[in-house]
Amino acid sequence: MGKKSKRIKELDSKVDKNKVYPLEEAVKLVKETSTVKFDASVEVHICLGIDPKKGDQIIRSTVTLPNGSGKEKKIAAFTSKIDEAKKAGATIAGDDDLIAKIKKTGKCDFDVAVATPDMMPKIAQIAKILGQKGLMPNPKSGTIGPNVTKMIEELKKGKETFKNDDSGNVHLAVGKVSFDEAQLVENISSFLEVIKRIKPNGVKGTYIKGVSMSSSMGPGIKISI
Repeated sequence: MGKKSKRIKELDSKVDKNKVYPLEEAVKLVKETSTVKFDASVEVHICLGIDPKKGDQIIRSTVTLPNGSGKEKKIAAFTSKIDEAKKAGATIAGDDDLIAKIKKTGKCDFDVAVATPDMMPKIAQIAKILGQKGLMPNPKSGTIGPNVTKMIEELKKGKETFKNDDSGNVHLAVGKVSFDEAQLVENISSFLEVIKRIKPNGVKGTYIKGVSMSSSMGPGIKISI
């Protein structure tokens, strides 16, 4: 591991690695320790006491961040209701032609995909491409449904999908450093509420082992819950 830069050492000195900070204090600190020249994302990392190898303990759900994530999503809609989808705010909308294009190029120039149920059998031919990029529509994430307008509008309003990684951890961008402290606190609180609510029945022992947050390229800060 390379030596830490002077900037990183200075930022690390502002955070007590052994302290678990109250949420409001942690948010204030994450803003203070972001010194990059761009509007950095603020991410929350949750260590869960789940067994990711057991299907009944997989964490996959959605949360609507009250103040959005600060990122403009590119939304693709697989539907025959193309005009309706575009009017709702889809970046890309199509049916057979869109599927054929992705199948041919392997390119997915969007951040999230929604689909009407009638399109799912057709999407099967590009399922591998979408799946490898984490873009496959899924009923658990609310991205498959008959009401394409509703799905797109919910995403535009701050609906985010999350799932655990292979280590049983969950990560989510909950805003930008430019957000005011109250906005970040509200977003993080909403995320934590959902995590607590969806605790799998099969989990034994401590469910939430630890929570931390950081800005892009900023130090990690432990949060009390």
